[in-house]
Amino acid sequence: MTDRPRRRLGLDLTPLRTSRDFRLVFTSGTVTSFGSFITYVTIPFQVAQLTDDPLMVGLLGVCELVPLLVMAFVGGALADFVDRRLLVRGSELALAALCGALLLNSLAPSPHLWPLFLIAALTATVDGLQRPALEAMLPRLVRPEEIPATMALRSLGSEIAQLGGPALAGVLIASVDLAWVYAFDLLTFAVSVLCLTLVKAVPPPPDADRPSLRSVVTGLRYARSRPELLGTYLVDINAMFFGMPQALYPFLALNLGGPKVLGLLYAAPAAGSLLATLASGWTSHIHRHGLGVLIAATLWGVGIVGAGLSTMLWLTLLCLAFAGAADMISGIFRMTIWSQTIPDHLRGRLAGIEMLSYTTGPLLGQLRSGLMARTSLGIGGSIWVGGVLCVAGTAVMALALPKFARYDGRDGLARKQAEDSAWAARAV
Repeated sequence: MTDRPRRRLGLDLTPLRTSRDFRLVFTSGTVTSFGSFITYVTIPFQVAQLTDDPLMVGLLGVCELVPLLVMAFVGGALADFVDRRLLVRGSELALAALCGALLLNSLAPSPHLWPLFLIAALTATVDGLQRPALEAMLPRLVRPEEIPATMALRSLGSEIAQLGGPALAGVLIASVDLAWVYAFDLLTFAVSVLCLTLVKAVPPPPDADRPSLRSVVTGLRYARSRPELLGTYLVDINAMFFGMPQALYPFLALNLGGPKVLGLLYAAPAAGSLLATLASGWTSHIHRHGLGVLIAATLWGVGIVGAGLSTMLWLTLLCLAFAGAADMISGIFRMTIWSQTIPDHLRGRLAGIEMLSYTTGPLLGQLRSGLMARTSLGIGGSIWVGGVLCVAGTAVMALALPKFARYDGRDGLARKQAEDSAWAARAV
């Protein structure tokens, strides 16, 4: 009897044991994410090194956002028409080539600035092609009841990379030439491509829609018709818009101990997410996923309020870790709703919409926090007021979307199976 609570709380490793292809995709994603987070830190560092201008570093985000807004729809439409494994692998090869270009530029006697911006934009373009295909492929690799555990394991790989990649990047940047840093990332791509090559084909659904503007509109209309899907998008955008204070970390660090604590502020939410993932076994036994998202988003806001009001480093870190843990639980439930309820022939296009929902919110949230910090609220006020608005906005969402709050995953899974069967019968 004493082992059962542990099994319910601990991380569920079942998908790694039962699915060879998921093991390969998990290994590929973890290794390549580790290298990508190293480059994610290195490119802004190199831009700062070449220009000594914070605005130029900030413009990297603009270069990444603009192509992502377009390519997420293109990638989603392609993911519903071609072999998803081939699309993921081809994109990985393209990302490796871009990393090679960074390596060559860093080897030049006088590295150029413009390739860094161009490669940042092209990387976002390829990412917009790859991520919807990867999201659409995962539910095909495991059994339906294993999807919550699959989402938790995928998050675990990302969190390990998010914690370890930037830390290793700092060590490498301080000790070797930048060319060696990019070379390390290139090596991780070699491992990733090998793993993806060993994955079995994931062909498109029968009678798949050809990529077109009409097929994209079909995906948008489907998303709009599903209250539980709208709920996942709107609740997350609200939480990130009002409760994302990352742009203020450099200034918050000055009040809590100086630049030496900046890394701790960035690491605290990821550490909380990692702990929540390691204890996520219980999420497989929860079926009210919409209510789970609402509660977790509220707790995220509470954590951000605490971080804004705190004047002590340890308490601020604790609040940020608590917020990160809540955000991870919200993410697990949102990914479960997406993977368990969307029919396979629409999965790629909906993955593109999901990608926009969880990438635009944080970017706009950083802009919001920066603008509010320039008012009389100051740094702390911008953070805690944003947290309060996050909690209030989540409450409004719960009232405005009652079907989302009442959503039961068992009903959603049955609906998906019925829609998949109907689509397969139509294609015969």
